Amino acid sequence: MRLDGRELELVTAPSVFSGDRLDLGTAVLLDAVPDPPADGELLDLGCGWGPVALTMALRSPEPTTRRVWAVDVNERARDLTATNAASLGLSGIRTAAPEDVDDDVSFSAVWSNPPIRIGKPALHALLLRWLPRLAPGGSAHLVVAKDLGADSLLRWIGEQGEEHGWTAHRTASRKGYRVLEVSR
Repeated sequence: MRLDGRELELVTAPSVFSGDRLDLGTAVLLDAVPDPPADGELLDLGCGWGPVALTMALRSPEPTTRRVWAVDVNERARDLTATNAASLGLSGIRTAAPEDVDDDVSFSAVWSNPPIRIGKPALHALLLRWLPRLAPGGSAHLVVAKDLGADSLLRWIGEQGEEHGWTAHRTASRKGYRVLEVSR
């Protein structure tokens, strides 16, 4: 698998999202995001087998000043991410179920290919759980297919920002995907 310009041997499985390859949306996200902050808490929301969390760690390699949270509801996904991080010698990646992340943890950066197909109410609830946890000056980057509602989601996130203190805008559009940035 090719991640962050490197050929890597990684373990995937059909029981997780895009279990046999790097998903096109995730590839668009990873090409479009700026490097993560060198310190603080970083979040890969919906980690799957780990391409986003691994890339965050590869681009911000000093684990003493940052921690990458790889969060997923799927236990197999978390296990694959942990296995891949260990095989690459990447420390500072912590896999967790959503309920295992302390509520007082705030994030300098959130990168996600969110699970759009869970439906609008569930997606909105998911985003309202995690986006308010952006640290001051932090930002989230989300990739969403245009034909799966990227533009309407951007409008909704922007409306929520009035209450939660963030702004939202599109930073990239490629191959049918939009990259949305939410900043505090």
